[in-house]
Amino acid sequence: MTSGAWVLPVLFAVGAIAGFVDAIAGGGGLLTVPALLAAGLPAQVALGTNKFQSSCGTALAAWNYARAGLLPWRRLAPGLAATFGAGLTGAWLVTRLDPALLKRVIPGLLLAIVIHTLLKPDLGGKPRPARMDITWFGLLFGSVLGFYDGFFGPGTGSFWMMACVLVLGLDLRAATGHTKAMNLTSNLASLAWFVSAGRVDYISGVVMAGGQLIGAHLGSGLAIRHGGAVIRPVFLLAVTGLAFKLLWDALR
Repeated sequence: MTSGAWVLPVLFAVGAIAGFVDAIAGGGGLLTVPALLAAGLPAQVALGTNKFQSSCGTALAAWNYARAGLLPWRRLAPGLAATFGAGLTGAWLVTRLDPALLKRVIPGLLLAIVIHTLLKPDLGGKPRPARMDITWFGLLFGSVLGFYDGFFGPGTGSFWMMACVLVLGLDLRAATGHTKAMNLTSNLASLAWFVSAGRVDYISGVVMAGGQLIGAHLGSGLAIRHGGAVIRPVFLLAVTGLAFKLLWDALR
Protein backbone atom coordinates (compact mmCIF):
# COMPACT_ATOMS: atom_id res chain seq x y z
CA MET A 1 0.00 0.00 0.00
CA THR A 2 1.21 3.51 -0.82
CA SER A 3 2.59 5.27 2.24
CA GLY A 4 1.29 8.65 3.34
CA ALA A 5 -0.88 10.10 6.07
CA TRP A 6 -3.68 10.78 3.58
CA VAL A 7 -4.29 7.18 2.47
CA LEU A 8 -6.31 5.70 5.33
CA PRO A 9 -8.50 8.78 5.99
CA VAL A 10 -9.31 8.97 2.27
CA LEU A 11 -10.19 5.27 2.15
CA PHE A 12 -12.48 5.75 5.16
CA ALA A 13 -14.26 8.68 3.48
CA VAL A 14 -14.60 6.84 0.16
CA GLY A 15 -15.98 3.82 2.02
CA ALA A 16 -18.63 5.98 3.70
CA ILE A 17 -19.78 7.55 0.44
CA ALA A 18 -19.75 4.19 -1.37
CA GLY A 19 -21.65 2.52 1.47
CA PHE A 20 -24.36 5.19 1.28
CA VAL A 21 -24.76 4.79 -2.49
CA ASP A 22 -24.54 1.00 -2.36
CA ALA A 23 -27.23 0.70 0.31
CA ILE A 24 -29.67 2.60 -1.89
CA ALA A 25 -28.87 1.65 -5.46
CA GLY A 26 -25.58 -0.25 -5.78
CA GLY A 27 -22.57 0.96 -7.74
CA GLY A 28 -20.29 1.76 -4.81
CA GLY A 29 -17.48 -0.19 -6.45
CA LEU A 30 -17.25 2.67 -8.94
CA LEU A 31 -15.58 4.58 -6.08
CA THR A 32 -13.92 1.94 -3.94
CA VAL A 33 -11.93 -0.09 -6.48
CA PRO A 34 -10.21 2.98 -8.03
CA ALA A 35 -9.46 4.27 -4.51
CA LEU A 36 -7.82 0.98 -3.52
CA LEU A 37 -5.79 0.91 -6.75
CA ALA A 38 -4.74 4.53 -6.17
CA ALA A 39 -3.59 3.49 -2.68
CA GLY A 40 -1.07 1.22 -4.38
CA LEU A 41 -2.71 -2.19 -4.01
CA PRO A 42 -2.14 -4.77 -6.79
CA ALA A 43 -5.25 -5.42 -8.90
CA GLN A 44 -6.23 -8.79 -7.39
CA VAL A 45 -5.57 -7.54 -3.85
CA ALA A 46 -7.67 -4.45 -4.58
CA LEU A 47 -10.54 -6.69 -5.75
CA GLY A 48 -10.26 -8.93 -2.69
CA THR A 49 -10.06 -5.96 -0.31
CA ASN A 50 -13.03 -4.40 -2.04
CA LYS A 51 -15.07 -7.55 -1.46
CA PHE A 52 -14.06 -7.49 2.21
CA GLN A 53 -15.10 -3.90 2.86
CA SER A 54 -18.23 -3.98 0.70
CA SER A 55 -19.43 -7.16 2.44
CA CYS A 56 -19.46 -5.28 5.74
CA GLY A 57 -21.60 -2.44 4.41
CA THR A 58 -23.90 -4.77 2.47
CA ALA A 59 -24.40 -6.94 5.57
CA LEU A 60 -25.53 -3.95 7.62
CA ALA A 61 -27.83 -2.71 4.83
CA ALA A 62 -29.35 -6.20 4.45
CA TRP A 63 -29.90 -6.36 8.22
CA ASN A 64 -31.73 -3.02 8.16
CA TYR A 65 -33.94 -4.13 5.27
CA ALA A 66 -34.65 -7.41 7.09
CA ARG A 67 -35.69 -5.54 10.25
CA ALA A 68 -38.08 -3.51 8.09
CA GLY A 69 -39.73 -6.76 6.95
CA LEU A 70 -38.45 -6.58 3.39
CA LEU A 71 -36.55 -9.88 3.27
CA PRO A 72 -38.51 -13.17 3.33
CA TRP A 73 -35.46 -15.31 4.16
CA ARG A 74 -37.14 -18.72 3.77
CA ARG A 75 -38.45 -17.90 0.31
CA LEU A 76 -35.06 -16.51 -0.68
CA ALA A 77 -33.10 -19.56 0.54
CA PRO A 78 -32.85 -21.43 -2.82
CA GLY A 79 -31.69 -18.25 -4.57
CA LEU A 80 -29.16 -17.51 -1.84
CA ALA A 81 -27.71 -21.02 -2.16
CA ALA A 82 -27.46 -20.73 -5.95
CA THR A 83 -25.91 -17.27 -5.67
CA PHE A 84 -23.27 -18.45 -3.20
CA GLY A 85 -22.17 -21.40 -5.31
CA ALA A 86 -22.11 -19.36 -8.50
CA GLY A 87 -20.23 -16.48 -6.85
CA LEU A 88 -17.55 -18.85 -5.58
CA THR A 89 -17.20 -20.38 -9.04
CA GLY A 90 -16.92 -16.96 -10.67
CA ALA A 91 -14.23 -15.80 -8.26
CA TRP A 92 -12.23 -18.97 -8.91
CA LEU A 93 -12.58 -18.63 -12.69
CA VAL A 94 -11.58 -14.96 -12.82
CA THR A 95 -7.97 -15.96 -12.14
CA ARG A 96 -7.98 -18.27 -15.15
CA LEU A 97 -9.85 -16.32 -17.81
CA ASP A 98 -9.64 -12.78 -19.15
CA PRO A 99 -12.83 -10.79 -18.37
CA ALA A 100 -11.96 -8.20 -21.06
CA LEU A 101 -15.00 -9.14 -23.17
CA LEU A 102 -17.35 -8.29 -20.31
CA LYS A 103 -15.73 -4.86 -20.00
CA ARG A 104 -17.04 -4.05 -23.47
CA VAL A 105 -20.48 -5.65 -23.17
CA ILE A 106 -21.63 -4.58 -19.70
CA PRO A 107 -21.65 -0.76 -20.26
CA GLY A 108 -24.21 -1.18 -23.04
CA LEU A 109 -26.44 -3.32 -20.82
CA LEU A 110 -26.23 -0.77 -18.01
CA LEU A 111 -27.13 2.10 -20.35
CA ALA A 112 -30.10 0.05 -21.57
CA ILE A 113 -31.27 -0.20 -17.95
CA VAL A 114 -30.97 3.59 -17.57
CA ILE A 115 -32.97 4.24 -20.76
CA HIS A 116 -35.65 1.73 -19.80
CA THR A 117 -35.99 3.28 -16.32
CA LEU A 118 -36.22 6.80 -17.73
CA LEU A 119 -38.88 5.78 -20.26
CA LYS A 120 -41.00 4.17 -17.52
CA PRO A 121 -41.26 6.70 -14.68
CA ASP A 122 -43.72 4.45 -12.80
CA LEU A 123 -41.33 1.46 -12.88
CA GLY A 124 -41.07 0.01 -9.40
CA GLY A 125 -43.51 2.55 -8.01
CA LYS A 126 -45.84 -0.14 -6.71
CA PRO A 127 -45.90 -3.96 -6.59
CA ARG A 128 -47.03 -5.83 -9.72
CA PRO A 129 -47.91 -9.50 -10.33
CA ALA A 130 -44.84 -11.72 -10.43
CA ARG A 131 -43.93 -13.32 -13.75
CA MET A 132 -41.98 -16.18 -12.16
CA ASP A 133 -42.10 -18.17 -8.94
CA ILE A 134 -39.58 -16.79 -6.44
CA THR A 135 -37.84 -20.17 -6.07
CA TRP A 136 -37.18 -20.56 -9.80
CA PHE A 137 -36.34 -16.87 -10.00
CA GLY A 138 -33.71 -17.27 -7.29
CA LEU A 139 -32.19 -20.38 -8.84
CA LEU A 140 -31.98 -18.84 -12.34
CA PHE A 141 -30.84 -15.32 -11.53
CA GLY A 142 -28.78 -16.45 -8.55
CA SER A 143 -26.75 -18.74 -10.79
CA VAL A 144 -26.24 -16.13 -13.52
CA LEU A 145 -25.74 -12.98 -11.46
CA GLY A 146 -23.90 -14.75 -8.65
CA PHE A 147 -21.37 -16.04 -11.16
CA TYR A 148 -21.12 -12.61 -12.78
CA ASP A 149 -20.49 -10.93 -9.43
CA GLY A 150 -17.72 -13.35 -8.54
CA PHE A 151 -16.15 -13.18 -12.00
CA PHE A 152 -16.42 -9.47 -12.80
CA GLY A 153 -18.90 -7.64 -10.59
CA PRO A 154 -19.68 -4.07 -11.70
CA GLY A 155 -23.40 -3.47 -12.09
CA THR A 156 -24.52 -6.63 -10.28
CA GLY A 157 -26.81 -4.66 -7.97
CA SER A 158 -28.37 -2.86 -10.94
CA PHE A 159 -29.13 -6.14 -12.70
CA TRP A 160 -30.64 -7.58 -9.52
CA MET A 161 -32.80 -4.48 -9.05
CA MET A 162 -34.19 -4.69 -12.58
CA ALA A 163 -34.78 -8.44 -12.30
CA CYS A 164 -36.66 -8.03 -9.02
CA VAL A 165 -38.83 -5.23 -10.43
CA LEU A 166 -39.51 -6.68 -13.89
CA VAL A 167 -39.73 -10.41 -13.06
CA LEU A 168 -40.82 -10.57 -9.41
CA GLY A 169 -42.97 -7.43 -9.67
CA LEU A 170 -41.51 -5.83 -6.53
CA ASP A 171 -41.56 -2.11 -5.83
CA LEU A 172 -38.19 -0.36 -5.66
CA ARG A 173 -37.95 -0.50 -1.87
CA ALA A 174 -38.56 -4.26 -1.68
CA ALA A 175 -36.35 -4.84 -4.75
CA THR A 176 -33.50 -3.00 -3.04
CA GLY A 177 -33.84 -5.25 0.02
CA HIS A 178 -33.76 -8.41 -2.11
CA THR A 179 -30.77 -7.04 -3.99
CA LYS A 180 -28.79 -6.49 -0.79
CA ALA A 181 -29.41 -10.07 0.34
CA MET A 182 -28.25 -11.53 -2.97
CA ASN A 183 -25.31 -9.13 -3.27
CA LEU A 184 -24.15 -10.02 0.22
CA THR A 185 -24.25 -13.71 -0.60
CA SER A 186 -22.14 -13.45 -3.76
CA ASN A 187 -19.78 -11.01 -2.02
CA LEU A 188 -19.18 -13.47 0.81
CA ALA A 189 -18.68 -16.34 -1.62
CA SER A 190 -16.08 -14.51 -3.70
CA LEU A 191 -14.50 -13.07 -0.54
CA ALA A 192 -13.97 -16.62 0.74
CA TRP A 193 -11.85 -17.35 -2.32
CA PHE A 194 -9.85 -14.10 -2.09
CA VAL A 195 -9.15 -14.74 1.61
CA SER A 196 -8.00 -18.31 0.94
CA ALA A 197 -5.74 -17.00 -1.84
CA GLY A 198 -4.25 -14.29 0.40
CA ARG A 199 -5.59 -11.45 -1.76
CA VAL A 200 -6.93 -9.15 1.00
CA ASP A 201 -5.18 -6.14 2.58
CA TYR A 202 -6.84 -6.16 6.01
CA ILE A 203 -5.62 -2.75 7.18
CA SER A 204 -7.13 -0.98 4.17
CA GLY A 205 -10.17 -3.23 4.31
CA VAL A 206 -10.97 -2.59 7.97
CA VAL A 207 -10.54 1.18 7.63
CA MET A 208 -12.74 1.32 4.54
CA ALA A 209 -15.27 -1.02 6.17
CA GLY A 210 -15.65 1.46 9.03
CA GLY A 211 -16.76 4.08 6.53
CA GLN A 212 -18.95 1.53 4.75
CA LEU A 213 -20.90 0.76 7.92
CA ILE A 214 -21.69 4.43 8.52
CA GLY A 215 -22.72 5.03 4.91
CA ALA A 216 -24.75 1.80 4.69
CA HIS A 217 -26.67 2.65 7.86
CA LEU A 218 -27.57 6.11 6.62
CA GLY A 219 -28.37 5.02 3.06
CA SER A 220 -30.54 2.03 3.94
CA GLY A 221 -32.44 4.06 6.53
CA LEU A 222 -33.16 6.76 3.97
CA ALA A 223 -34.30 4.24 1.35
CA ILE A 224 -36.56 2.40 3.79
CA ARG A 225 -38.24 5.64 4.92
CA HIS A 226 -38.67 7.30 1.51
CA GLY A 227 -38.72 4.38 -0.96
CA GLY A 228 -38.72 5.14 -4.67
CA ALA A 229 -38.47 8.90 -4.20
CA VAL A 230 -34.88 8.39 -3.02
CA ILE A 231 -33.99 5.11 -4.71
CA ARG A 232 -34.90 6.05 -8.29
CA PRO A 233 -32.66 9.16 -8.74
CA VAL A 234 -29.72 7.59 -6.88
CA PHE A 235 -30.13 4.40 -8.91
CA LEU A 236 -30.13 6.28 -12.22
CA LEU A 237 -27.10 8.35 -11.23
CA ALA A 238 -25.13 5.34 -9.99
CA VAL A 239 -25.89 3.15 -13.02
CA THR A 240 -25.12 5.94 -15.51
CA GLY A 241 -21.83 6.73 -13.81
CA LEU A 242 -20.86 3.07 -13.67
CA ALA A 243 -21.71 2.52 -17.34
CA PHE A 244 -19.62 5.46 -18.55
CA LYS A 245 -16.72 4.53 -16.25
CA LEU A 246 -16.65 0.96 -17.63
CA LEU A 247 -17.01 2.24 -21.19
CA TRP A 248 -14.08 4.63 -20.68
CA ASP A 249 -11.94 1.82 -19.24
CA ALA A 250 -12.81 -0.49 -22.14
CA LEU A 251 -11.97 2.06 -24.84
CA ARG A 252 -8.69 3.32 -23.38
